[in-house]
Amino acid sequence: MKSSFIALALLAISVTSTVALDRRVQINNKTSYDIVRFHASNTGTRSWEEDVLGKDILRSGESVLVNIDDGTGYCRYDFLAVFDDGDEVVSSDNNVCELSEFDFTE
Repeated sequence: MKSSFIALALLAISVTSTVALDRRVQINNKTSYDIVRFHASNTGTRSWEEDVLGKDILRSGESVLVNIDDGTGYCRYDFLAVFDDGDEVVSSDNNVCELSEFDFTE
């Protein structure tokens, strides 16, 4: 009985650790403009990482699930969205280990 309890406790710790390190974030475009580029760079870098959208566009009212894991183990990321009208919006110090959704709004 004692060994079963220990095994369950270890499983719970393992599952909790795995969930805590999930860096997938749903990006919601709640603006009236399309997002033509989206960058997520860990706060330890001084430049923007590659455009996560690539050739795609995140249209007004749409969402996309993004895995924001660059392999560094960081949880804190800065976001940059570039809109089709040329405006850029930066959101700093987002904890992607705890954040499951992020909204761009007007």
